[in-house]
Amino acid sequence: MMPIMPPTRLSPQELINELQSSGVRLVDPRAGVESRRGGAGPSDHKAMTIDGQTVMVPVHTAPAFDSPYLVEAPDAFGRSRVRRGDVVLGEVEFPGRPRFYDLKTDDGVPYSQIAVLHGRDVLATTVLQTCIRYQSRTKTCQFCSIGQSLSAGRTIARKTPEQLGEVAKAAVELDGVTHMVMTTGTPPGKDRGAKILAESVAGVKARVDLPVQVQCEPPDDFAWLQRMKDAGADALGMHLEAVTPEVRRKIMPGKAEVSVDTYFAAFEAAVPIFGRGQVSTYILAGLGDSVDEILSVSRRLVDIGVYPFVVPFVPISGTPLESHPTPSPQFMHAILRPLAGMLVDAGLKSVDVKAGCAKCGACSALSTYEKAEGGCGSRLAAE
Repeated sequence: MMPIMPPTRLSPQELINELQSSGVRLVDPRAGVESRRGGAGPSDHKAMTIDGQTVMVPVHTAPAFDSPYLVEAPDAFGRSRVRRGDVVLGEVEFPGRPRFYDLKTDDGVPYSQIAVLHGRDVLATTVLQTCIRYQSRTKTCQFCSIGQSLSAGRTIARKTPEQLGEVAKAAVELDGVTHMVMTTGTPPGKDRGAKILAESVAGVKARVDLPVQVQCEPPDDFAWLQRMKDAGADALGMHLEAVTPEVRRKIMPGKAEVSVDTYFAAFEAAVPIFGRGQVSTYILAGLGDSVDEILSVSRRLVDIGVYPFVVPFVPISGTPLESHPTPSPQFMHAILRPLAGMLVDAGLKSVDVKAGCAKCGACSALSTYEKAEGGCGSRLAAE
């Protein structure tokens, strides 16, 4: 056997971009928290910690099966190395299986069917596992797999506020969870899920003091934004996914009926309620929007105090886009580096977000670019 060569220096953001674009092959597929194929995202991934940042890396996608990157079997402490051929590129750690996964509700529902661990310390749930757009080929978002988790029996259709509060309390006490992401499929009605989310976040806050981000489409009546805040929501996500009308109509024809202008009106209404940086949007790079188009929309968002969380698109098994290519590391670098500069200059830092995807940061290298731009502020001082 040829000896392994000494590590080749890659910056954390370079390594994360490479792994999220190409995926990895695992010597030990059982390493870390169990991963799942298909279903509500992030799916087909495995959580790994690189330079202190926990990231979601594709392991079950087509690119991952042929990836040039290999992650060795971890040692007893969950530590491993990532290689390309005989060259060691860096070290990774695998977060352990959460203890709350071993529990069930009084009526026998496993806690893991109510909420799951994302990244290292984030509790995530899809409150309503159905969507008005999902069953229609002419309306469904082509990247969405919300129905797969339900049909596979990995979750339940509707989580009650009581169940969510019970699981959240256990996750905090047993596993040190520090914040929660609460999303929903879009139900019928003009509130677009805001009512369910308000009830759900109140259920969590009644049991445990845990920061919560709620995620939904913009409601027709923006008064729902204040109602979610009053119920206990600390942060809000309203996700564009794609930024240009042409790509939105092609990739998500139903959701595109809610225009970009409507989203911006909702963002402008939400920022005074939740605060600068506590409103965010999720943008999937690689669906057809150009670097300049994503950066232009991101500039508009940053200017009004919204955090644009840009992530590389990763196809999910069983969706119409399962064979769609992932964006290259160079494409992501061309977006994330200037975007991080915008965020740092505007004082919108992921470390200051109270809860949600931007705070977790596991689906993108963006937070590591912020650090490189000098945007980690008081956290670096504390270290």
